[in-house]
Amino acid sequence: MTPVLVDTFGRVHNNLRISVTDRCNLRCVYCMPEDVTFLDKSALLTFEEIAAFVRAVAPLGIDKLRLTGGEPLLRRELHHLVRQLVAIPGIRDVGMTTNGLLLAAQAKPLFDAGLRRLNVSLDTLDPERFRTLSRRDGLPLVLEGLAEAKRVGFESIKLNAVAIRGFIEHDAAPLARYCREHGFELRFIEYMPIGADTWEREKVFFAHELLELLDAEVCPLVPAADADPTAPAAAFEYTDGVGRVGIIASVSRPFCRKCNRLRLTADGKVRNCLFALDEVDVKGLLRGGTVDGVAAAVRACVATKWEGHEINTAKFVKPLRTMHTIGG
Repeated sequence: MTPVLVDTFGRVHNNLRISVTDRCNLRCVYCMPEDVTFLDKSALLTFEEIAAFVRAVAPLGIDKLRLTGGEPLLRRELHHLVRQLVAIPGIRDVGMTTNGLLLAAQAKPLFDAGLRRLNVSLDTLDPERFRTLSRRDGLPLVLEGLAEAKRVGFESIKLNAVAIRGFIEHDAAPLARYCREHGFELRFIEYMPIGADTWEREKVFFAHELLELLDAEVCPLVPAADADPTAPAAAFEYTDGVGRVGIIASVSRPFCRKCNRLRLTADGKVRNCLFALDEVDVKGLLRGGTVDGVAAAVRACVATKWEGHEINTAKFVKPLRTMHTIGG
């Protein structure tokens, strides 16, 4: 298929992240405020509207989907949406990012519906630091969910850890050893200016520091030979052959030049960048019965995509939306 969603910088877009809710059962300090007002349920796209959107953009080359939130497992009967999405012609891959609190009960229905990839957000294995970072308890539930997901057959399970200085120095090595033991892939994400709190650059624990720490405390790492050039994470393999690590270095090593992502928010807005200042409303099209207009709206959104987010320049402007309302 000839790529259709190509921006002015030649980037081909095939990856769509779909937020199904802005609600969450944690209050992670890098994502959302403690006191938050959630969208009314009537403002959220229905499963049928989400599926209609995907059917409209699949012919444009979108073939990879990821369900996000908020916490997507708070959306009731989410496996029904998964079943609809995997049946759409052209869709070859459906994954989900979750905090894992509700995963134990939903892993099997989701797997049976066709979900095959999971990213579970887990910043620490220490209960006290878990409580500090997420402002809630729940570490045992996350670990239970991971064990159940592995048991029911998920072969691609990644753990996402946000690298915040003052925390990750203590948690990187234990998380790495845990992932090596259980066959999970660990992914670190540099702390980004997208949460509710004031971003402090000095709290960013950089990619090179993570590599040095793991080399010293776990096992040396080398660049993965089969790394996906379009993936946001730089991939590394342990030299003893036991596992991999990915690092999303949005601050120190931005991957904007190879970005292939679009985002659909829970309330029906299309965003061409996590840090976008503008978005395109497609909910009206989906609810107005003019689904044909969706493809044109998405093309226009891609056409206006900027070269990069400019976090490291004086031009950077923090989006008004926080992470939980955009989709992680």
